[in-house]
Amino acid sequence: MSLFKGPDELELTEGGIARPLVFLSLPIVVTNLMQTAYNLADTFWLGQYSTEALAAISFAFPIVFLLIALAMGLSVAGSVLVAQHTGAGETGEAEYAASQTVTFAFLGSALLGVLSYPLLEPLLGLLGASPGVLPRATAYMEVIALGLPFMFGFFVFNSLMRGAGDTVTPMLVTFGTVVLNVVLDPFLINGWTVVRGAPLVGTVGFPELGIEGAAIATIFSRSLAMAVGLGIMLSGSRGIQVNFGDMGPDPTYLRRILRIGVPASIEGTSRALSMNALLLVVGLFSTPVVAAFGIGTRLLSVIVLPAMAIGRSVETICGQNIGAGKPDRAAQTSYLAAKGLFAMLAGAGVVLFLFPTPVVAAFTDDAAVLAEGTTFLRYASFSFGFIGILRAFSGGFRGAGKTMVAAAISILGLGLIRLPFAYVASQYLWGVRGIWIAFFVSSAASATIAWLWYRRGTWRETGVRERPGRAPPDVEDPATSPND
Repeated sequence: MSLFKGPDELELTEGGIARPLVFLSLPIVVTNLMQTAYNLADTFWLGQYSTEALAAISFAFPIVFLLIALAMGLSVAGSVLVAQHTGAGETGEAEYAASQTVTFAFLGSALLGVLSYPLLEPLLGLLGASPGVLPRATAYMEVIALGLPFMFGFFVFNSLMRGAGDTVTPMLVTFGTVVLNVVLDPFLINGWTVVRGAPLVGTVGFPELGIEGAAIATIFSRSLAMAVGLGIMLSGSRGIQVNFGDMGPDPTYLRRILRIGVPASIEGTSRALSMNALLLVVGLFSTPVVAAFGIGTRLLSVIVLPAMAIGRSVETICGQNIGAGKPDRAAQTSYLAAKGLFAMLAGAGVVLFLFPTPVVAAFTDDAAVLAEGTTFLRYASFSFGFIGILRAFSGGFRGAGKTMVAAAISILGLGLIRLPFAYVASQYLWGVRGIWIAFFVSSAASATIAWLWYRRGTWRETGVRERPGRAPPDVEDPATSPND
């Protein structure tokens, strides 16, 4: 039996829920792992190239993640609208939603790239890049800024296909992208030249571009993936179809996208900013504590990959069932995912609580970092199951178009609970242990709030409704709903 199944093999609005949830999630897990490999390849080759280049990429990555968080809004909006119209059997409206999302993703990312370009060097300097690192980090980010339409286009392709129930095609396209990036990195970073003899005297190959080479490899591979993805969607051979005739900018429809997309961008941005803000608290302690925090957070990002994937699958399944007029089935999906993720991640937490030292030792042999990293993972392991619950219900909210609710819970948990608790607890109560305890407290509180909010059932009132004309109906504006 194949581990990966296309949309023609999965029924998201009928029959059992567990099977489509698992098979929809597996390709997303693999895709996320490949995205991690993408970043690791850049880090590895730049580390081989020079220490300054490695430091430069360390300053650039947070800004890249922030830009991706901003892109998340358009991606989520497109995914939710496609899912709801697909579930309602409104193929034309789903195609219109996809076509408009592609158009505004391109225009929005181009505008963001132009606006951010002159601000990159001052922002990197504000983050603390030294005079020796700043020019390299700026050069990397300038290439990324100019290539934002290609990066955004790739993310939107993934989201639109997922909304239609196809997670296998994006996985395959991502695989090709990762392979191309890994192959190009060493040639563009380090350079590669061949001297030709007579009668064709000269040289051929790649120039040594350093950190700019890594950025060019990323943009080139993403642009190729976007072209492949756009070709697939224009052909309509898999997942969702986009049509040139539907791609003319529709300002009315843009408002509909923004109602869903802006809160989703806020949710993603709050996650990125909260981690950077927490660094300010961590930075009040010794270098081994900072190093342990860096190792621990990267490990956590890998451990929660299944939760992220299943949360995205819940978003799709709930969206299609809301569109099909089956809110009870959408609710069953969210509760099943919450229970399954809690059991799976809590089990992983038990293992990591019992055996944290070998995991941290794979990244460092410094005794102080090893000791602090071990302590961090032991405290953080208690939060794993609650992270699963939070991701499941957040996916349910997004699938119903209630992206403002998901954003509010994220801001509440990360900005108003984790950050203040970490500061107070570490400065006045338990020292650095207070920071690690904050991960558990904020995760448990956020999961409880998400569960209680979901139980209210107000998300059921959002969905696709019939209206005449080609353009799809409004999704209730989460920001103005009197019920939430």
